[in-house]
Amino acid sequence: MTAFLIFLHVVVCIALIVIVLLQMGKGAEVGASFGAGSSQTIFGARGGGSFMGKVTAGAATIFMLTSLALAYFYGSPASQTIMPSSVTAPAPSSQAPAAPTVPAPAEEKK
Repeated sequence: MTAFLIFLHVVVCIALIVIVLLQMGKGAEVGASFGAGSSQTIFGARGGGSFMGKVTAGAATIFMLTSLALAYFYGSPASQTIMPSSVTAPAPSSQAPAAPTVPAPAEEKK
């Protein structure tokens, strides 16, 4: 189940990137008032949004749902972990740490 969700998540992620890159910018919509962009809309020049906008919204919804599902499955306590169940204390060292050395006072010359 999680393998399928990961595969779907990656496919939708790549599709979402491609869909967003294929869309025209906001500056290109100025030409729609002169009839240049009317072929991209589903419901005519005034209706709804563009087809690419609707595909983007659908892909974004699927992306968010797969993200939530993967977070739920991998966030459950039943998921496996690489951490051990108990951590042992380190073994005590046989050598004591060296005492800090203090420099000898300098002799005064007279």
